[in-house]
Amino acid sequence: MDRTAETWPNLVTMFFDQAEQGGNAPFLWAKIEDTYVSQSWAQAAIQVSELARGLKSLGVEAGDRVLLISENRPEWLIADIAIMAAGAITVPGYVTNTEADHRFLIENSGAKAAIVSSVKLLERVLAATLKADSMADIITIEKPDLEQYVGVNLHLWSDVIEAGSGAHESIVSQAEFLKRDQTACIIYTSGTGGAPKGVMLHHGAILHNCTGARDALTELGLGDEVFLSFLPLSHSYEHTAGQFFPISIGAQIYYCEADTLATNMIDARPTIMTAVPRLYETLHARITHGVRKQGGAKEKLFNKTVQLGRKKIQNGNLGPIDGTLDAVLSKLVRKKVQARFGGRLKALVSGGAPLNPDIGLFFQSLGLCILQGYGQTESGPVISVNRPSNIKMDTVGPAMTGVTLKIADDGEILVQGELVMQGYWMNDKATSDCIQDGWLHTGDIGHMDEQGRLLITDRKKDIIVNSGGDNIAPQRIEGILTLEPQIAQAMVYGDKRPHLVAVLVPDPDWLEQHPQASEDDLHKALGAVIEKINAGLSNIERVRRFIIADEPFTIDNALMTPSMKIRRHKINEIYGERLTALYG
Repeated sequence: MDRTAETWPNLVTMFFDQAEQGGNAPFLWAKIEDTYVSQSWAQAAIQVSELARGLKSLGVEAGDRVLLISENRPEWLIADIAIMAAGAITVPGYVTNTEADHRFLIENSGAKAAIVSSVKLLERVLAATLKADSMADIITIEKPDLEQYVGVNLHLWSDVIEAGSGAHESIVSQAEFLKRDQTACIIYTSGTGGAPKGVMLHHGAILHNCTGARDALTELGLGDEVFLSFLPLSHSYEHTAGQFFPISIGAQIYYCEADTLATNMIDARPTIMTAVPRLYETLHARITHGVRKQGGAKEKLFNKTVQLGRKKIQNGNLGPIDGTLDAVLSKLVRKKVQARFGGRLKALVSGGAPLNPDIGLFFQSLGLCILQGYGQTESGPVISVNRPSNIKMDTVGPAMTGVTLKIADDGEILVQGELVMQGYWMNDKATSDCIQDGWLHTGDIGHMDEQGRLLITDRKKDIIVNSGGDNIAPQRIEGILTLEPQIAQAMVYGDKRPHLVAVLVPDPDWLEQHPQASEDDLHKALGAVIEKINAGLSNIERVRRFIIADEPFTIDNALMTPSMKIRRHKINEIYGERLTALYG
């Protein structure tokens, strides 16, 4: 009997069922010497069962935590499912983690073992391990110089796989006994407001997300789908939407290389892709910059395409003349833009942070379907998403199937359903604050429109309350600021203050056009941009003064999370005094 995400008992059995159906068909694709090479469903399934048995031979038992530190690659998926197949719990960590970050994960989770991909990553994990007490074994996917690590329980991936050979049928049978309510993984929040917390997600939460995603996308005509895995798999969004959802519908997964997304999209030709708003903002900036650089007739044709696309979206149709021109522009412009995304994309799903509606409309007008969704790690993570036939870009769509939403008296969004986490690992206080009477308190503020679609206003903790008592949503204003070609990033500030000020990161392409400009010149030029923006904002939303950041907000300098959201508390630590001085 064919099973679905509603009836599979756990994620491991779901994988083994799909692998049996997939057989020798291609499943996982990775670059080897500049060429994508596939691994079949059957090959992946054998590796999962062998690694699971190999982990057990190292002493990994049911309920143990196993750290997983790796770039997106086939071994990530194999390791993740093998850990679960052994009855243990995956603890993903970001490849950008520092030694201190790894030590926190090891000590907080009590990890018994770790799987690490490269020698470069091993150095940091090893340094953290030597300062922690719990971890006994480290498995390395790539072979290090073993002589450097005398005295450490270091194992090669290939050796652990070999130790578990011949285990396939027994591991498949044992997996059936894993229950939906067992913890599958502990995913640590990225710490936008302080120390990370370990979110315990059970198998059912992720399976529930798979059910909801299939229901939301079914009208696209799901069939032989291809996903391009770009976001870190250690993030709950990619972990569910870019790994387990593709498995649930029998899709192929291509793994993106670092900094080669544009090339990989053309190679993989994905049909569905998940990303965060920062990617769409970057692509928008690159496309519009390239068009302006070309100038002339090409720029006019492109702008006319966007204009007519927006008009059609907003009005529902075009008149005879505009309609004929729009059809011509689809062949001349839209087809070329779509080819840059591989040429067969059915949908881009945006999540992880609010998408500026203008950015969404821009891509929609070019014939690319962007579905904005909403969720958080604590909900597996997806809560709601726009449907392809009913997109309203300033909303995050209706709740997914099986999800109950309600708005609290203070505007906070509350969520109920199987998708809700089990709690925060070893943190009962934070759990009881977040889950009350079965309702997940998201910390986000929003409301429902007349069609039941959810609109997010802001993070409850991020809302600025000025000295006049007005509530201001900083993310909305930051989104408006970064739409301007001169501004790459922004953070607004002004809690308990009479007005707003900001930290601005100038756009690097714009800076290149003014190589001799002094800081005063840049400040004047940005001041003119701010003045133009302020003309379209309400009095309380206007940015009165600003400072220029010393450097961009990046993952490396810890001013952005790995999912590309700004870390307000970190930015405040660096620029707080200078921002306060603007009130003079």
